[in-house]
This record gives sequence, C-alpha cells and structure tokens, in this order.
Amino acid sequence: MQTTTLRPGLLVSVKTALHGNVTYNKRMLESEHRVDDGAAKARWETERTIANPEEHERAKEARSKASYVVRSLCAKSAFGLLCPESKSEELAAAVEQARKIADEFNKSAELTQVSVYVITGRIAADDVEAVRAINSEVRELLEEMRNGVAQLDVDSIRDAANRARQLGSMLSPEAEARVRIAIDTAREAARKIVKAGEQAAQEIDTSAIRKISEMRTTFLDLEERETRTQAPAATGRAVDLFAEV
Repeated sequence: MQTTTLRPGLLVSVKTALHGNVTYNKRMLESEHRVDDGAAKARWETERTIANPEEHERAKEARSKASYVVRSLCAKSAFGLLCPESKSEELAAAVEQARKIADEFNKSAELTQVSVYVITGRIAADDVEAVRAINSEVRELLEEMRNGVAQLDVDSIRDAANRARQLGSMLSPEAEARVRIAIDTAREAARKIVKAGEQAAQEIDTSAIRKISEMRTTFLDLEERETRTQAPAATGRAVDLFAEV
C-alpha cells in the first residue's frame, strides 16, 4: 500500500500595508431605492487624492520588494504560504530583510509609511489534518496537469506543474519524487504539443495521462490509504524482535 508523508514546516502569513499620502472622498449620488424589478440600488462617487505621487510609487515598490523577499522562500498553496522547517533560518533572515527594506523607505519618506507583518505557525510532521490538506492540493494540481494534457492546453499544464513543483518542497523525498515524475511527464507532453503544432489535436499523449493518473492515486484521502508521517531519524541500534534464536 502506498503511503504519503509530510515534511515538518511553517505556515506563513505575510501582510504589507501603505499608510498616509492617500485620501479618499466618498460622495453619495443616489441613495438606496427600489427599481422597477424590485432590486435595491444606490450609487456613490469616490475621489482619490495622492499628495505626493512620486513617493507613493516608491512606497509601492518598497512594499512589493519586501513582500517578495519573504514569499520567494515559500511555496504557494490554497491554505497560504508554506515553508519547510529546513528553511526556517533563511525565512527569519528574509523577514528581517523585508523589515529593513520598509524601515529604509520610511526614513526617507515624508508622507508615506510601509509596514510589514509576518506570522508563522508550525506544521508538525505528524499533523494528520495538514497531511490531508496538502494531499488534497497535490491531487488537484495533478488533476489539472492530466486535464491539460487531455485538452492540449500547454499553459494549463505549465501553470499546474510550476505550482506542484513549489508545493513539492513540503513533501517527503519519496512523495516529492512521485510529484516530480508527474511534473516531468506533463512537461514532456507539453513540449510535444508545442512541437506538433496544429496536428496535436490528433496526438493526445495517452501514456502521459496514464502516468500522471498513477502518481495521483498515491495521494488519495487518508480514509482510502494508510498515511504515514515522516518519522524522526533513529538514534540507536534497531532490535529485530522476530530474529531466529
């Protein structure tokens, strides 16, 4: 029976914000009223004023750069940013760098301030719910790759493959290897589609679809397959309880 494992890691939440330099003036044009079809309708006009546009653009650039420094170390998922525990020191350094970027801008700005907030939560290797969640997303990405091959959609294949590659960093070496097989298979199919051009409509790669499907079945729900989390490395000599005497 196939098993899937999860690396211990961190769930990372990043929030960046701009404060000051921008004001909004909201004016009601039509108060809420009933229209002929019975719907309720209202209308407003919003006016935005940026006192110092040049500083505002620099603030947006600093905010984007600070956010990227942290996000680039993490894998994107439907549940937020994920970072393997092995990169925890790199993540801490990235957070400090992001805050430094914001601080340096704030010192030079007159009207605008950039703030950076990062919250991390630990994902244990034996967190069954986390395993279920990650497995679910892996299945969805492999399904997208499989459908992309079947529909000859190169963009869909490549997008799903890139996201699956990022998420693979949160999987054990064995599970990551299975995802890698699916990714390599899907990308090879995409290259064949591009090379075939208009004739690709008659050359759907059924072997690729089958291989990706096989990898997908290894990430079924926990109720359907035994799921084993990654065990810590042994520190002592193993004892064979069933050795012959």
